[in-house]
Amino acid sequence: MQPVTFIPRAGPSVAGDAGAGATAGTSRRRIALEKRIRRLTGMAIEHFAMIEDGDRIMVCLSGGKDSYTLLEILMKIREVAPVRFELIAVNLDQKQPGFPEHVLPDYLGALGIPFHIENQDTYSIVKRVVPEGKTTCGLCSRLRRGILYRVADELGATKIALGHHRDDILETFFLNLFHGGKLKTMPPKLVSDDGRHMVIRPLAYVPERDIEKYAALRGFPIIPCNLCGSQPNLKRAETKQMLRDWERQHPGRVESTFRALSQVVPTHLLDTTLQDFAGLRADGTPHADGDTAFDDVPVSAPPDTRFQTPADEQD
Repeated sequence: MQPVTFIPRAGPSVAGDAGAGATAGTSRRRIALEKRIRRLTGMAIEHFAMIEDGDRIMVCLSGGKDSYTLLEILMKIREVAPVRFELIAVNLDQKQPGFPEHVLPDYLGALGIPFHIENQDTYSIVKRVVPEGKTTCGLCSRLRRGILYRVADELGATKIALGHHRDDILETFFLNLFHGGKLKTMPPKLVSDDGRHMVIRPLAYVPERDIEKYAALRGFPIIPCNLCGSQPNLKRAETKQMLRDWERQHPGRVESTFRALSQVVPTHLLDTTLQDFAGLRADGTPHADGDTAFDDVPVSAPPDTRFQTPADEQD
C-alpha cells in the first residue's frame, strides 16, 4: 500500500454544536478539541496503515463515550481523506436488563449513517455460566468478539474498528506487566485470532481526557456499561488511577511511557526468543546501542513533537 496522509488540515463537520444555545466559548473549545482528536486519529491511521482505498469499516458502537467519538471522528476524516472508504456502525444488543433499545437506532438514524443492530441474548448465557458475585467481563467479551467477527463477514467488512484509546493501551500494558508477567499491550492494528479479520484502533494516540471532554461537549446519549450488574475490573481501575496520579504529580511521565512502547530495544531485554544470547560473540562489530543500558542515569529522550498540541487546538 502506498503511504498516504490522514492528518486532516480542515474539513466539514458532520454534526452541529452540542445545542442551539451553546455559547461561543463552548463552541470554540469543541472545535479546538475536535481538531486535536482528528489530528491524533489521523496520525495513528497513517503511522499504522490502518485504512486503505475501498475499505468497508465496521465501527463497533457500544453506546459509550469512546465508540461515539470514534464514529464521529472517522466520519469527519472520511470527508477529507485521500482514499475512499465506507463506514457502517454496528451495535450488539446483548439483552441486558434495562438496555435502552431505542437510543442507538435513534442516534444513528439522525446521523445518517448505515447501521446494523445485532440482537443476541449473551446476557442469559453469561449469568447461567458465571457464578454469582464473579465478574462477567471475560466471558462476555469472548462471546461478543465471536459474534462481531461473524457480523463482519456477513456485512462484508474489511476492517473492524474499536474505540480503545491511549489510556486503554497503557492500562493493558501495566496490567500485563504487574499481573501477567508479560511485556504486552493491545496494538493499534492486529489480525484476529482466527486470522480472517483486521482489527484497528484509530484512537490509539488520543488521551482519554480529551474523549471525556469531547463527549460532554457533544452531548452524546451515553448508555452506562454497568447494566449487567457485573463487578468492576478493580485491577484496571487501580491502574487507571495510577496513571492519572502520575499525570498530575509527574507531568510527562505518562507520555514518555507511551512513547517507549514504540521504541523497543529487544537486545536489551531478557527474552531468548528475541536475542540469541548463546550465540552472542564479541567479534569487533560496533553496536549502536552498545552497553549504554548500564549507564546510571539514562539519557533523556527529546520531546516527541508529534503529540504536542498546536496553539489553535488549545482548550
